[in-house]
Amino acid sequence: MSFINPQWPAPSSIQTLVSTRAGGVSKHPYDSLNLGDHVGDQIENVLANRAIFAKALPSKPLWLKQTHSTVVSTPETRKAKPGDLIDADASVTNIANEVLVIMTADCLPALFTNSKGTVVGAAHAGWRGLCAGVLESTVAEMLRLSKESSASDLLVWLGPSIGPASFEVGEDVVKAFRDSELPFSEHAFQPIADKSGKFLADIYRLASDRLQACGVTSIFGGQYCTVRDSEQFFSYRRDGQTGRFASAIWIAK
Repeated sequence: MSFINPQWPAPSSIQTLVSTRAGGVSKHPYDSLNLGDHVGDQIENVLANRAIFAKALPSKPLWLKQTHSTVVSTPETRKAKPGDLIDADASVTNIANEVLVIMTADCLPALFTNSKGTVVGAAHAGWRGLCAGVLESTVAEMLRLSKESSASDLLVWLGPSIGPASFEVGEDVVKAFRDSELPFSEHAFQPIADKSGKFLADIYRLASDRLQACGVTSIFGGQYCTVRDSEQFFSYRRDGQTGRFASAIWIAK
């Protein structure tokens, strides 16, 4: 089993881990450490893979039912409905050893903390959620949990996602961002010369634009492309039927 350790200047109390596709038990096309239980893989294999992943964590991770929403799961909402399936696309906590996790296979996983390491967050930002404001919602809940912090105190690591040379989109996506009335750079969409109405989208830039607009300036990561790195990552855009890898963050005791 191999992991990626995010490189960012988070406080020493903040622990992060990103799984790759290696080291599990699932068969093609989910080979091999598929952590998604909604993609058609045999459930016994998914559960075995999640057990493998959990060995590297201090507690059972908080798996989300991700639907490209802007819903953020908080300690209060989880306490109100203990044991319920968590229907959200982001989560935050200030509780030590509570592991937040996001599953992706091209969408952007974003991991958050503050400069004191007293609160963490994780968000699933596909283009729909990004356009709708999932990052802004996560920042708001982070600041609510950590009242001594401001947006400028937050650090964000942008994890493995589809890269700007691979993310072809249509005019509908560009229009959705324009219509959202939230800040973004037009340079994040580059027209494809021989494909009318098609663009290459830079999801890392789009995310950075949104974060900077709400006061977050310490942004790291953004160097991976899930489509082009088939050895390490699952990619829905590349393969269609495929697995999911996970990005996790927690406050160590």
